[in-house]
Amino acid sequence: MKGIPTHQSRTTRTSLVMPLDTNNHGTIFGGKVLSYIDEVAAIAAMRHCQQSVVTASIDSVDFLNPVKEGYAIHIEAFVTWTGRTSMEIFVRAESENLLTGERQLTTTSFLTFVAVDKDGKPVPVPPVIPETEWEKQLYQSAEDRQRSRRDRKKIYQVSGMKQ
Repeated sequence: MKGIPTHQSRTTRTSLVMPLDTNNHGTIFGGKVLSYIDEVAAIAAMRHCQQSVVTASIDSVDFLNPVKEGYAIHIEAFVTWTGRTSMEIFVRAESENLLTGERQLTTTSFLTFVAVDKDGKPVPVPPVIPETEWEKQLYQSAEDRQRSRRDRKKIYQVSGMKQ
């Protein structure tokens, strides 16, 4: 299967944070950010493999800085690594004060998606071709993250908890 360059999966979304998106502190709900992250990452995965996908995991999401009402939230995602049927997607979210142009990192995360056919069965995905030095670093460190995900899943299974 022919490899796909990283830039072909790159996906972005910018949204204005409105009052209904915010909590009592005037900042965006964490769940709203997670929804944006999942959606943008899914589009990046589908662009890469040109198949339907399902979310398999979301690595930890640490909220570093809030996104205030009236600010924009910018989400960017791209495929960093592929397995046989799975893809790791890196996502970066940042806030932007539209009146000053100041931007702050909100969160970063890695998500794993699995490509599936019309019956929901996993299907092979093409390899990814990292292009920039940073993308190459993410690619080279992906197997360690993959191993951590597998280990975490085993812990849940051993303890009787289903993931």
